[in-house]
Amino acid sequence: MISYGHEEFMIEKFDETTALLLVDVQKGVNEVKYYGGPSGKRNNHSAEENMRCLLAEWRRLGKRVAFTRHNSREINSPLKLELETGNQIEGLEINGPDIVVEKDVNSGFIGTSLELELRRSGINRLVVMGFYTNYCIETTVRMAGNLGFDTYLVHDACAAVNTLGHDGKYYEPDLVHNMSIASLHGEFCTAISKAVAMRLCLENCVDLERVQGNE
Repeated sequence: MISYGHEEFMIEKFDETTALLLVDVQKGVNEVKYYGGPSGKRNNHSAEENMRCLLAEWRRLGKRVAFTRHNSREINSPLKLELETGNQIEGLEINGPDIVVEKDVNSGFIGTSLELELRRSGINRLVVMGFYTNYCIETTVRMAGNLGFDTYLVHDACAAVNTLGHDGKYYEPDLVHNMSIASLHGEFCTAISKAVAMRLCLENCVDLERVQGNE
């Protein structure tokens, strides 16, 4: 097993100090040609269903939910709140008590009240899912870890788009997604599956390890 240079712990049950954070779960994320060019595509088409399952369980248990909504500065972006494509994806709608912030950059914490509202609600653990792994998820998770939140990334409840490197090399969305998760896990967060997240809603997982570093 890789050593991350810090002590490792079992993962404790997600309690009242844990919030589920859904990042930019808006219809426009599926306008993949905007993000990935003429051959644009995304990975993990099960992401939305995994999000719906976890959100439903979270609400059933009465746990705290938070959303970021992206209102892009880019002229032609489909993620503008005045557009139909800026609306929530079906089954991932916002409810009255939820924490909701609007952002116009990648991180959910920059220029928003997200950290303040989470702290005021007694939240010190975050379970993150949404779009896109290599953009707003990665930036938000990095900042969450740096801000001291005990952070968990649900890797199969996220998706990435294809991208081009600085040298013009094409990278498939699965590779982009997996490299993003790899760069976050063990430093800024602990990456877990939807199935593990569902289990943690109900019990401690003594057979699993919390590996977040940078602490």
